[in-house]
This record gives sequence, C-alpha cells and structure tokens, in this order.
Amino acid sequence: MKQFYYPFFILFLLSCGNEKNNESNQNQNAAESLQLQKIDSVDYKLLGDPILADVSQDGSRILIYDYAASEIISLDQSGKLLGKFSKTEDTPDAYGFMMELPGFLGNDQVVVNGMRGIFIYDLEGNLTKEIKHPEAVGGAAFMPQVGKSIETFTHQNQEFILSKSVRPRDTYPGEQAFYDRFRALEWINVASGKSTEIIPFETGSIFKNGKGYIESDYTPSFEWIEGKLYISLGGESILRIYDMSGESVNLDTAINLTIPEFRGLPVRERNEFSEGSITVDGGTPSVRNIHRVGDKLILHYYAGMDPEKVKEAGELWQSGNQEEAGLLFDKLEEDVPKGFLVFDLETLQLLDRIDLPQGVDTGGFLAAGNVLWFQKSASEEVEEDFVRIFKYKLD
Repeated sequence: MKQFYYPFFILFLLSCGNEKNNESNQNQNAAESLQLQKIDSVDYKLLGDPILADVSQDGSRILIYDYAASEIISLDQSGKLLGKFSKTEDTPDAYGFMMELPGFLGNDQVVVNGMRGIFIYDLEGNLTKEIKHPEAVGGAAFMPQVGKSIETFTHQNQEFILSKSVRPRDTYPGEQAFYDRFRALEWINVASGKSTEIIPFETGSIFKNGKGYIESDYTPSFEWIEGKLYISLGGESILRIYDMSGESVNLDTAINLTIPEFRGLPVRERNEFSEGSITVDGGTPSVRNIHRVGDKLILHYYAGMDPEKVKEAGELWQSGNQEEAGLLFDKLEEDVPKGFLVFDLETLQLLDRIDLPQGVDTGGFLAAGNVLWFQKSASEEVEEDFVRIFKYKLD
C-alpha cells in the first residue's frame, strides 16, 4: 500500500563547554568522490502498509512497522520472520499512541516510545520492562520517516535509550518560557529507569530569535558515537557535537552546514500559537537523520518545498480539488533537493554530497553493519504484497 504524507499541518489535540565553530572544515571541492553501490536486498511477504523502522547495530536484525495491522515485525538478515506483535488493545502492556518508530535494544528486544511510557518487549511482544515518562504527556505529534526510530546504545557496560523529549514543561510555543525550558532529548538509563532531559536551544540558535516554531521545525536528528552525541535540530542547519563520556552533557563543537538549496524556516509570530495544540509540517526543510558508516558521518537532508506552491496546493485541497492538489504535492515533493552530506568522522571535513538512489523511499534510510539500508519505494501501478529492503555500500 502506498503511503501519502502530504505536508498539510497536522493538528493533535489530546487531553490528558566550549563551542568551536568548524564551518571552515567544510570542503565542497573535496578530492574524494564517493558512490553508492547496491550489494543486496531482503524481501518479506506482506500485504499492508510497512515502513522500515530499524536495523540492529550489527546488521543481523531488521525491524518493520506495519501501519495496516499496527504490527511490529522483526526479521533476520535473510528476511526470515523472528517475531511480530501488536499492542492495540487497552491492556497494561500496551504503549498507547506511538510517538516514535520502534527500535532495537540489542538484537532480541524492541523499544517503543508511547504516550503511556517507554515499553521494552521481546521479539514476540512479551513485556520485559516499562519506564514511566518523567511528566504526564498531554499531547504528541508523530511524522514517520524511514529509519527515524528511538535510539539505544551501550556505554560503560550500561544500556541507555535516547528518545525525543515530550515533557509539557507547563508551557507552549507561544510563550518565551517554551524556548527557555526546551530540551530535545531524554537520556534514559534502562536499568534504573532514570530519565535526564538534555540538549537545549543554545545561545545564538534561530529558535531563540523571538519568533514561533512548530514541532517539525526543531525535531532532533542524532547519533551517539563513542561518548559523543552528534545532533541537528530540524531546519536549523547546524551540526552540534556534545561530549557525553561522563555523567554530564557538554557542548564541544558546532558546524554551520552548507546544504544545497536549503530553504529557511517559515516565519511565524508567537500569537499564532494556541495552548494545547501541536503542529507538524512535512514540507519544510530539515536535517532528517544522522548516521555513522564506518569512519564516516552521514547527514540526510531535505531542502524543503516552495512555500508559495504549498499554499497553492493547500488552497486547491480546501476548495475540493483533492486530486489536483495531490498531483501538485507529488510534483513539489519530487522537485525538493534531498540527499546526504558525508563527513570524515575524525576530522569533520566534508567529503562529498550524494543524491539518494533511484527506486527507494526518499523519506529516510538506516546505517548498520557498515552499509546503508533503504526501503524500496512503493509501486504507483500495482499494490505489492511484499516489502523489499536494499543494502548499499558507500565507497
């Protein structure tokens, strides 16, 4: 089944140390030219609405979420089913509204960030641990993208989870307090369940300029690598690197990114926001994900749609011309520059900019086992009864 994520605003009303600017390290004329090479594919028979959620760190496990059946499906690297389960019933082990795609904890457990808390299951869906959110969640928005799942890692023989922070903090984006109190992530110790909120809007951030911003403007993309957190906040074209080797989180480096045709975020006044509402927009510019592949760091970017054309398409939709609006949205999506920047992980020198391969879902991808994992794009002509995952090598 083909998924459509038109960039209409989606509204959810639910009750309930030392910064070093490394801009000069970027080198648009790097001598090294990199290429993607398809090396393998994995198929799994499924008539539904699947999205590739995660791949285990060693590349031996694949995690898929099927929207049609609300099922979490785990496969081995050959496509053999290892387990699947659904938690849509109102039971004590149900996570509620899903706020991020699920991810692996090791090779044999799955982590889900839901409205009811952080839930950890084995591959068959048996609950192994529940971690309460530090504050009651009043509302949440979720814009799924291939490979953008909850993150886990092991440090000093302890397991940790990194998830987007959804604390209400007794404020909303129409108030200055929201931008002062904002933290992007929750750093969760699996054993103790302790959650620490981290990553504020730093001094000089565009999100502290007095304007208002919706959730997708600052949705974090991040990767934890050997005691350091590499993170970018949505449409702010800055890569920040934090030292997480100890018990505190300290800003170490900031790199101003040069991204081809990367648009600016829409300007909104704070009086346009209302308390209790959350909005996301899939057509605005963003750094969508960050991955490590061997000795390289990859930043997947989406340069954003033309806002005037988006407005035109939205007016067509509102006037009842849904088919024409849909075709215009498809054309706008096709025209958006999207790809990824490749950095040397040690020097942070920009090595190359690479377009996404043909025939894949351009919403995102994964990196594991020193290769890149893409989901085959859905057919326009026929309903397919399988999901196909491609493996690419970056040389």
